[in-house]
Amino acid sequence: MDPSSPSAKALRLLAEDADDLAVISAALQDAVARIGDISWERGPRRLTVALNRFRWEAPDGAHERVRAAVQLGGVLAVRARNLRPEARDAVVQLLAVTFQAGEAPGGVVTFAFADGADLAAEVECVDVALADLSAPWTTPHSPEHDG
Repeated sequence: MDPSSPSAKALRLLAEDADDLAVISAALQDAVARIGDISWERGPRRLTVALNRFRWEAPDGAHERVRAAVQLGGVLAVRARNLRPEARDAVVQLLAVTFQAGEAPGGVVTFAFADGADLAAEVECVDVALADLSAPWTTPHSPEHDG
């Protein structure tokens, strides 16, 4: 696919509240990432997750993925459940990204992965950016869901 075609337009989204984050969550549904592509930088208080995003917006039902990254700012702490940092090459499938409000404007942004894993980031406020980093490529499989 020609990366300059309208159907290959790179997605760039910003979230500043829970409603904005729901849009990013929908774009990231069924993305896959290696555990080694999750990075928390304590000094700049930044959490970055690089992943291969399924392009739900691709035209005509095309099955495409694109390399993308989602970054959270103002991260105070990160907790992981059922994610082993030493298993850097293990692949996880992202189901959703949600926000649970705490003391305004802060709260917890949670990345929910398949098989009961999650990553919870305590944040000062919702400050999330999603950006596609590559041209899309064709994949033979579309994510499937029960129900």
